[in-house]
Amino acid sequence: MTSGIRRREFLLTIGAGLIAAPAIVRAEAQPIVIRAGALKLIHSIAPYFYDQFVPEGYKIEVLPFETPTECKNAVVTKSVDFGAFGIAAALLGAAAGEPVVVIASTCNRGMAIIAKAGEGITSIKDLKGKRVAVFPGTTQEVFFLERLRMEGMTIKDVEPVRVSFSEMHIALSRGDIDAYVGAEPGPGVSLSSGVGTLVEYPYSTAMGSLNMVFGTHRDVITEKPDLVRVMLGIHQRATDFASTHKDAMVAMASGKLGQKKEAIEASVPNVELTWRLGPKEIEQSKIYADHMLALKQIKRLPDFATFIDTSFVDAVKPT
Repeated sequence: MTSGIRRREFLLTIGAGLIAAPAIVRAEAQPIVIRAGALKLIHSIAPYFYDQFVPEGYKIEVLPFETPTECKNAVVTKSVDFGAFGIAAALLGAAAGEPVVVIASTCNRGMAIIAKAGEGITSIKDLKGKRVAVFPGTTQEVFFLERLRMEGMTIKDVEPVRVSFSEMHIALSRGDIDAYVGAEPGPGVSLSSGVGTLVEYPYSTAMGSLNMVFGTHRDVITEKPDLVRVMLGIHQRATDFASTHKDAMVAMASGKLGQKKEAIEASVPNVELTWRLGPKEIEQSKIYADHMLALKQIKRLPDFATFIDTSFVDAVKPT
């Protein structure tokens, strides 16, 4: 009788274990997946280092996008959890009432105005009447329009041509355009190949060198603050590593972007990777938004109290 009871207890114990086991196995075998959007640009290279800094229990998936707006839209539609895109794309979304929130920086600088070599174009004023590639709705467009204004010109003084960043160098080399307002590594490719010449780095405006930011959907902040903290830790470490290990940055960019090492090396000095987001960046963002409003690119200013959230960056401990 006693042996029968023990046998039943044993079977019950085994049964309970079998019921519980799948949940344990699933928990161990399936880490939390974080989806992060990145651009096919060197100043969006930090995400490609994320997998080196992912804590146990998590997995990172980096999805590349062709344009800043595409990456921002992926955040808004929750196709990705986080994304790196230009401040212009972020402001366009926020001003339109989209639930995009900037939680960190990604990169400053990374822009350049390049002209066809040998054409005698050495200044903004020399662009008058020229075919200039500009991609609408981007950070580069706003900087270019402001530089034109500072020189007493408007967009009507040039012939704007819509070309994506990845195609600008090719368009310049073919002679389809006379100049372009581009994003690295395009300018580095043009300069290192001798196809292009530098007109200027457009950082003399009140917007400084503000460029790419790191954002998420407002629901992610509300519903998954711990995930945001984990992601910010990954973003911080990957950004700091890439910015202090130039050889690794060049190798990664060359491999991911399909560009020659020489072109990437020419781009690196014009790229300032950063995750920090504070009063300076907020003020520059406000100036930027004012320019967009004046240019009628947005119909209203976004609510900066909810558009930019520095609380997660403020809580990051130095490594």
